[in-house]
Amino acid sequence: MLTPAFSTVACHEWTLDRVALAAQRLGFASVELRTFGVDSRHFACDPALTDAAKVRRLFADAGVSICSLATDVTFDAPVNPPVIGHLIADQETTVRAAQRAVDIAAGIECPLVRVFGFRLPQSEESGKKRATGVARVRERLGKVLDHAAKTGVRVAFENGGSFGTSAQVEEVLAYFRSPLLAASYNVASAQLAGENPVEGVARLAAAGPGALGLLRVKDLKDGRPVVIGTGEIAVRDAVVAAARITGSVPVPVVFEWDRAWVPDIGEPEFALDHAARTLWQWTAAGAPVSAARAPIPASAY
Repeated sequence: MLTPAFSTVACHEWTLDRVALAAQRLGFASVELRTFGVDSRHFACDPALTDAAKVRRLFADAGVSICSLATDVTFDAPVNPPVIGHLIADQETTVRAAQRAVDIAAGIECPLVRVFGFRLPQSEESGKKRATGVARVRERLGKVLDHAAKTGVRVAFENGGSFGTSAQVEEVLAYFRSPLLAASYNVASAQLAGENPVEGVARLAAAGPGALGLLRVKDLKDGRPVVIGTGEIAVRDAVVAAARITGSVPVPVVFEWDRAWVPDIGEPEFALDHAARTLWQWTAAGAPVSAARAPIPASAY
């Protein structure tokens, strides 16, 4: 069962209460909050800047849940120098950043924290040396999972960079086979990496219960964001397929309107309203007849 949500990359200057009320008004089931950590001032709605109890109260009052805490944490940095670097350099900066994000998520009762593997050095992109790079990512991610085990928060590993396809994400998920680790599948990133997103959704869903933890959607035309369903990305096909496969298992489908990174694409209200209406319709179209369906909100008509 897919539940529509949106990412705060669409509205980085909004306060948290405005985000919660907009989600309620537009009919989204939940919200993904983007964070840069406790010392950042990039987003006005970064939950790291607000008391956890207040964050919980704002969203509870609006009747909207927080489905994910999205970070930009990666685990790809090589060890330099290759051997002695383990002794003289700090290799766990991103591990600690991810662990802090897990703590923030636990405080605001958010079930998922999004992280990346990302771009391996060219020498490790393929062949036998790729195993070295993947092992480095796994080692660091494993320390985050150990920390997450104390909190109940799950870690969502998102495709992108050297891990752009579902098969490359599975290189990481299959190693752990942990209920604490899931995939965050970015449909646009997968398609740009050469994957059929419908096949990617099926592969991750087949990896086991809960392996597909989050579906991320946006649409692009000539490389620029457009409202979903009007661009070149197979968003509808992926959403309908995921709705059919997940059945009654709740999985957030998070819409991204990349206004934080592409400020001239326009204000978020229209894109968010269109996304809410469209995602409810697509998820209903893909839901099995026997599955319980969430009602399409009044704003969708």
